[in-house]
Amino acid sequence: MPKLRVHNLSMSLDGFAAGPDQSLENPLGERGKELHEWVFATAFGRQMIGQEGGSTGVNEGFMQAGVENIGATIMGRNMFGPIRGEWGDSDWEGWWGDEPPYHHPVFVLTHHPHPPLPLIGTTFTFTDDPIEAVLKQAFAAADGKDVRLGGGASTIRQYLQAGLLDELHLVIAPVLLGSGERIFEDLDDGLPGYEVAELLGAEGVTHVRVVAKR
Repeated sequence: MPKLRVHNLSMSLDGFAAGPDQSLENPLGERGKELHEWVFATAFGRQMIGQEGGSTGVNEGFMQAGVENIGATIMGRNMFGPIRGEWGDSDWEGWWGDEPPYHHPVFVLTHHPHPPLPLIGTTFTFTDDPIEAVLKQAFAAADGKDVRLGGGASTIRQYLQAGLLDELHLVIAPVLLGSGERIFEDLDDGLPGYEVAELLGAEGVTHVRVVAKR
C-alpha cells in the first residue's frame, strides 16, 4: 500500500525545523541554512547545486532514499515561497527555477488558491482542500507510488496530528536556533500511534526514523 513519507527533515537540537522570519534572502528563516550543512556535504546535495564531489556514506544513503518510489509531493505554501496572504500580481514560481527537482505532481496547501503552475517536468497545483482530500488526490497522481510530504513544519504537524503520516525521518543537527518553527508542538496526546524505529549517528548529525504503528 502506498505511504506518506517525510525524508531528510533537518531539526535543531532545541526542536526547530526552520529559523524565524523566512524571506527571499532567508528561505529557511534566519540561520536556517545551518540545519542543512550536512546535505551539501553529500554527493547528492552537491549535485543538486551543480557541483561535483561530496561524501558517499550514511548521509548520502538517506538522501538517496528520500527520492526512491516517490510519485507526488505535498508541501505547504511556506515551502513554496516567501509570499503571504493574497497572491496579487506576483509572478513567483518557486525557489527552483524553470526545472524544479521534483519531476512529478506537487500539491501546495494554501488558503489562497492560485491557478496551476506548469514548469519543466513538474506542475504545482495550489489547493485549499482539507488535508485528507489533498492526500487522496496526491495518491491518485502518484499512481501506485508513495507520496512525499515536504515542509514547512506546520504542514508536517497537521498530517502527524491527523495520524496520516506513515514515516517521519528527522535529521538532528548540532545547532541551537532558540526560535523558529517547531514540528512537535501542540501534541497533547504524545503521539501514541507512532514509535521510533531507528536512531543512527552519521557524519555530524543523527538520523531518527519515526513510523506509524499500523
